[in-house]
Amino acid sequence: MSNYHKFYINGEWVDPEPGSSTFDVIHPGNEEAIATIAMGTKADVDKAVAAAKEAFKTFGFSTVDERVDLLERILKAYEARGEEFIKMMPHEMGTTMSFSREVHMPVGVGHLEAAIEALKAHDFERPSLRGGSTLVDEPVGVVGMITPWNWPVNQIMIKVAPALAAGCTMVLKPSEYSPLTSVMLAEVLDEAGCPPGVFNMINGDGEGVGEPIASHPDIDMVSFTGSTRAGKAVTKAAADTIKRVSLELGGKSPNLLFADADLPSAAKVSVDACFINNGQSCDAASRLLVEKSVYDEVVSLVTKEVENCVVGDPMEEGDHIGPVVNKKQHDHVQRLIQAGIDDGATLAAGGPGLPQGFNKGYYVRPTVFTDVNNTMVIAREEVFGPVLAVLPFETEDEAIEIANDTPYGLAAYIQSGDASRINRVSRKLRAGVVNANGEGGDYDVPFGGYKQSGNGREAGPLGFHEYLETKAITQ
Repeated sequence: MSNYHKFYINGEWVDPEPGSSTFDVIHPGNEEAIATIAMGTKADVDKAVAAAKEAFKTFGFSTVDERVDLLERILKAYEARGEEFIKMMPHEMGTTMSFSREVHMPVGVGHLEAAIEALKAHDFERPSLRGGSTLVDEPVGVVGMITPWNWPVNQIMIKVAPALAAGCTMVLKPSEYSPLTSVMLAEVLDEAGCPPGVFNMINGDGEGVGEPIASHPDIDMVSFTGSTRAGKAVTKAAADTIKRVSLELGGKSPNLLFADADLPSAAKVSVDACFINNGQSCDAASRLLVEKSVYDEVVSLVTKEVENCVVGDPMEEGDHIGPVVNKKQHDHVQRLIQAGIDDGATLAAGGPGLPQGFNKGYYVRPTVFTDVNNTMVIAREEVFGPVLAVLPFETEDEAIEIANDTPYGLAAYIQSGDASRINRVSRKLRAGVVNANGEGGDYDVPFGGYKQSGNGREAGPLGFHEYLETKAITQ
């Protein structure tokens, strides 16, 4: 694809400005280069921001009907290329073909449809509560977007769709580790007739493109998804220009499993909630808290579930686990597995090294640690791989205390047969998302965290509101 060496700026595929470099995109299943992309610089950012700033002069005043029509055209163009997206994501970030088909590709549809719904339902002008003024919602302006590698379509569409719906223009920097679907998404927006300058995309790394976006004086808002460490850097870079910053960051999500749950079902749900997307999800339920009276039974059930997990080629259909995204991530997971061993946790399944039958690729042995306490590294740090830590608790209050004893607060999970307990405990958990007994929210439900898991919300009406400013007019 010729556009790998170009950037999408002002409605055209353009060559990088002088000084750019290149980057090899590696297939995580075989460690071979599958593409080479151009890497942008501050000069490319300046060019894209200028295009977005100019486009905002008109797109910022577009009508609701015009923006609905644009989003519907994008949706149609995206669905027409759905099979291409399904096949690309296993290549660039290691998700399995079946999971790409069942989850990764459909989320693009879901976020576009949710943005259209939010746009149609929103009242852009309304009287103030006492009736003396008119409140008008307007687009925030030019938005810089920085997205991660683990959910490439999801994390782009969850930002781009509501921003377009609000009337914003934007400059996107996708992750350099999974940029190929991003190029395809830019092509989709171009095919759908997105006005020049409204959507711009530059590939690059954090230093070369991310920091210039975060600090740019003509960018009004930065929406960032990634690690908490990088989120702090983005916030500091944005501070001098007092721009709005929306962050969706890391997590160490607890899963509270009570004795009154359906234990065999809960064991399967617990493993699935941790190992989803090869364990590479910010809201993965990586800490399983189990009531002591059923701890041994649950450990046995969970261990059996993990031992039955199959690791395999991401290019094949099936419910197996693929590799993590790259060598850096693989080394990180291996370090934390070793830390669990060194801290004295019991290795119930898996462990360090490649799974049996593999001598290359960034594959990880599905791993369970038991007898974990909440001071251990394996219970504190985000692993971002198929590694589950199991901790005991005695009382409901102790479970809540352990669950909240983390700098993160993105998601939490509860498994119980007692509806009143679910309601009671949910309200005491310091997390932005709480899912019970394997249930999850729809595309209209806001996603985001407390504490060092970020600020702001994405998806649905609240995600749409992030891209609006409110003006009060009194006359």
